[in-house]
Amino acid sequence: MFNCITIIGCGLIGSSLMRAIEEKELSKKINIFDKSNDVTSFIKKNFKAEAYKDISDSVKDADLIIISAPLSSYKEILLSIKDNLKKDAILTDTGSAKKEINKIINNFNLPNLNWIASHPIAGTEYSGPEAGSSHLFKDRWCILSSDENISKDKFKLLENFWYKIGCKVKFMNFEDHDYVLSLTSHLPHAIAYSLVRTAINNDDKFKNDIIQYSAGGLRDFTRIAASDPLMWRDIFIDNSENILKVLEKYVANLEEIKKAIINKDGNKLIEIFSSTKKIRKDIIKAGQDTEKPGFGRK
Repeated sequence: MFNCITIIGCGLIGSSLMRAIEEKELSKKINIFDKSNDVTSFIKKNFKAEAYKDISDSVKDADLIIISAPLSSYKEILLSIKDNLKKDAILTDTGSAKKEINKIINNFNLPNLNWIASHPIAGTEYSGPEAGSSHLFKDRWCILSSDENISKDKFKLLENFWYKIGCKVKFMNFEDHDYVLSLTSHLPHAIAYSLVRTAINNDDKFKNDIIQYSAGGLRDFTRIAASDPLMWRDIFIDNSENILKVLEKYVANLEEIKKAIINKDGNKLIEIFSSTKKIRKDIIKAGQDTEKPGFGRK
């Protein structure tokens, strides 16, 4: 499918892509670059991909370059690779926020480069190349975003790449992507971090009991709250406008519940709780989960 693919950043997502590309034989050659010597050593010992010490050299012959690094590093990466990019290559990424990154890349005004943003909605609370899996993307959505003037052939090529990786593919413009993800991903993470902090900041007398007897709700939130802090710091900064809007809505809804509890308004509580029940059924119907009990889910 490609002669050469370069992956910049080989953590959970980057190393999972490397595994999937190798397993499905989607490229004759795979190059990787990571700033961590430990990551580079791990890749060299366990995989066929060629690990580079110089990021600029890693992209020279690449038909597809995938940035799978923290959002805050994109500008530095682009400055380092811009003079060595192959003519008509595809540049994509795996980040969870797009609007601000799109501005940065467009400001570089890179000629003969096809910038198409990707967001594979996949991952776990674990990080690092040891946690990677070639099956991470199976039946997951990947959202593609691009400007209108992008080559249709290149767009189709990248779309087919994600299909072969195992994803279902959807197109969204940059603004819609960031708004939708602020609700489906970024808000839940904000709540998880806050909720877990609230629980563990309780009286030390009950800390062990809270951990030992954590019900499914708290347990599942701790999984979300265990995600990579650096990655989520960048997401919250890059998509701050949308995240602040949805947080305001969330606080308003929380105040509504608080008021109903203060007033012991059982009818209002039933109304609030009943209004959300159908969403669970819709998520299952959309294939995003199953009705099976979730205890101990992987």
